[in-house]
Amino acid sequence: MAGTQERPRGVRRRAVLDAVRAAAEPQGVAQLAARLGVHANTVRFHLDALVAEGAVSRRTQRPEGRGRPRTVYTGAPGMDRGGARGYRLLAQVLVGGLAAKDTQGRADAEAAGRAWGGALAGARQTPAPTAAAATARLTALLADLGFEPAVEPDAIRLRHCPFLELAEEHGQVVCSVHLGLMRGALAAMGAPLTAGRLEPFAAPGSCLARLAPAGPRPEGAPR
Repeated sequence: MAGTQERPRGVRRRAVLDAVRAAAEPQGVAQLAARLGVHANTVRFHLDALVAEGAVSRRTQRPEGRGRPRTVYTGAPGMDRGGARGYRLLAQVLVGGLAAKDTQGRADAEAAGRAWGGALAGARQTPAPTAAAATARLTALLADLGFEPAVEPDAIRLRHCPFLELAEEHGQVVCSVHLGLMRGALAAMGAPLTAGRLEPFAAPGSCLARLAPAGPRPEGAPR
């Protein structure tokens, strides 16, 4: 029953929005109600919701002569916030483009992962964290992202991949992003270790990130 009520409400709200956008000048509640053939309170209800969603703008219009100011509505710039999204399709397009670049694509993917990891890790700790503290912080970061990490000797096991379908199709690119993510996060922390390599599907149901001592920082590299 609830679904039956929601469908007409959505249709009516869309009709109100379309009427506001189609008008050549700002519209009042009474104008819209007359145009749509519905009660003014119904129009007002939907306008309030559309203003809250950011689809419609509301302002007070001064009369040209005598009379009280009236509230009018105009369509807000930009597209509707509702409707379907295609983020997975976008990801497939971008990952496919990197995969087509072969070695350079993997390098670009890792660089993107490094930047992502550095941004997630935040400001460098002072003093620099120990290997154990850095591992714990990286594990917490990976957990927040949905990797379900588990710490093992000199490694972190990733028991879930939040991008599994993409990884199955373009593993070298997606795994390069993951490797870069861990390297970037550890570097941003100033950790004494890094992600040496990532072993995709090292065991049934998991990948394994091998940890290794961080190498010397290249001369001129940011600290």
